[in-house]
Amino acid sequence: MPTLRRSVVESGPERAAEDGRKARIALVILLAGALGIAFSPIFVRLSELGPTATAFHRIFLALPALWLWQYMESRGPRRPRQPAGWPDYIGLIAAGVFFAGDLAFWHWSIRFTSVANATLLANFAPVFVTLYGFVLFGQRFSRTFLIGMSLALAGACILMGQSLNLGAGHLLGDAFGVVTAMFYAAYIVAVGRLRERFSTATIMAWSGLVTGAILLPVALISGESLIATTLFGWTMLIGLALISHAGGQSMIAYALAHLPAAFGSVSLLLQPAAAAVLAWLILGEALGQWQAVGAVVILAGIYLARRGSQSIRPVLGSGKPNQT
Repeated sequence: MPTLRRSVVESGPERAAEDGRKARIALVILLAGALGIAFSPIFVRLSELGPTATAFHRIFLALPALWLWQYMESRGPRRPRQPAGWPDYIGLIAAGVFFAGDLAFWHWSIRFTSVANATLLANFAPVFVTLYGFVLFGQRFSRTFLIGMSLALAGACILMGQSLNLGAGHLLGDAFGVVTAMFYAAYIVAVGRLRERFSTATIMAWSGLVTGAILLPVALISGESLIATTLFGWTMLIGLALISHAGGQSMIAYALAHLPAAFGSVSLLLQPAAAAVLAWLILGEALGQWQAVGAVVILAGIYLARRGSQSIRPVLGSGKPNQT
C-alpha cells in the first residue's frame, strides 16, 4: 500500500514534466507555423489573381493534401476519432465559417484601406481571443500575460506605424480589419476546442472544405478570374496553399492542443515581423530601424506572455487534448 501511494505521488511531477515538454515542442511548432503563414503576404503580392480569388485557391489547392493526410491517418494504426453526429459537424462547420470570414473580410479590408491598416487591425485577434475566453469560459489571465500581450501588440503598431494611413476615408476598411480580427479569434478558439476531440488533419480537412465552399461564390461575385495564366502564377498559388495553409495553419492547429489559445494568438504576432523580414529578403522592400525595433518589442511581449500563461489551461475546455 505505501508503494502504491508513493507511485501515485510521483506521477504528479512526472506528468507535469511531460506536459511541460509537450508545451515547449508545441511552442516551437506554433512559431514555425507563424513563419509559414508569414509567407502568405508574399504569395498574395506575387499572385496574378485578385485577392479574393487568391484566398479561394489558398484553400482549394490545399484540400487534396489535407484530405489525403486525413485518409492516411484514418487507416493508420492509431485511428483518431472521426466526426459523428451533428454536434461534431457543427463545430467543424463553425471553424470553417470563422476562417472564411477571416479571409473574406481581410481581403475586403485591403480594398477599402491600406494594406498596413488591414494587416495591423487583423493582428488584434489576441484581444478578442482573451475577451472570448473571459466572457464565454470564465478564464482568468495574469497581469504578466496581459502586459506581454499589450507589449506584443504595441510592437506590431511600431512595426507598421510608418505605413499606417489614418483618416475618415478609411473607416469602412478599418472596420473590416477589426471584423477580421474577431473572426480569426473565433477560429482560434474553435480550433482550440475541437483539438480536444479531433486530430489536426480532421479539423483542417473538414473546416477547409467549408471555407472553400463559402469563398467560391464570394470569389465569383467579386468578378475576379479564377485561372492563372502562367506557370509562375500557379506556383504562387500552390505555394500559398501548401506552405501557408496546409503547412503553417496546420502547425498552428496542432499546437493549440498543448498551448492556451490566448497565448497562441499572441505568439502569432511573430507573423508580421517575419513577413517584414521576408519582404525585405524576397521583394527588396526596405526594412527600417523602427521595423526592427517593433520586431524586438513583439518578441519581448511574446516572452512575457509565455511567462504569464503558465496557469492558463491549454485549451478552452475540459477534456483531454488530442495528441495528433
